[in-house]
Amino acid sequence: MRALRSIFLTIALFLTAEPAPAPAPAQANAAEFIRTNCETTQYPKLCYQSLNGYANVVQQDPARLAAVAIGVSLARATMISVYVANLSRQAEPEPRAASALRDCFSVFSDAMSNVQTWMSAALTNEDTCTDGFEGVADAALKADVCGRAVDVKEVTSNALALVNRFVDKVVVP
Repeated sequence: MRALRSIFLTIALFLTAEPAPAPAPAQANAAEFIRTNCETTQYPKLCYQSLNGYANVVQQDPARLAAVAIGVSLARATMISVYVANLSRQAEPEPRAASALRDCFSVFSDAMSNVQTWMSAALTNEDTCTDGFEGVADAALKADVCGRAVDVKEVTSNALALVNRFVDKVVVP
């Protein structure tokens, strides 16, 4: 449990701090560290693309990598929540689409105290969002929101894999 609190503290520190640029060899090593860890996730290419920009922060620290992955996942979930809320206000969609948009807003706005529980639930919630669009006639709206939801789901899946890998290394049975 202390490891999870440490992750939250690390997230807060690294998302608010401006790190000094790392020397080129250190950044290359950090990028390779991220690539290697991302290879263990379900979406390795997206994992690397979404996290490589934080190589200076991550360095070669699995705790920092997990924290950054969580931060990226939370940021994407927040962005889609705001986006869906704006879509709901811009036009009056058909009743089924309106209901699906409300569901998406609700599930992406959820937050839980335990990181692993939150991330596992977030994956289920993201499926709930896309399931709500079955039968929605507005194909463009459906494709737009579902595409964004899939992106968040994949980033969250990667973050959960990295968090689980970190916790497995830190927590001794």
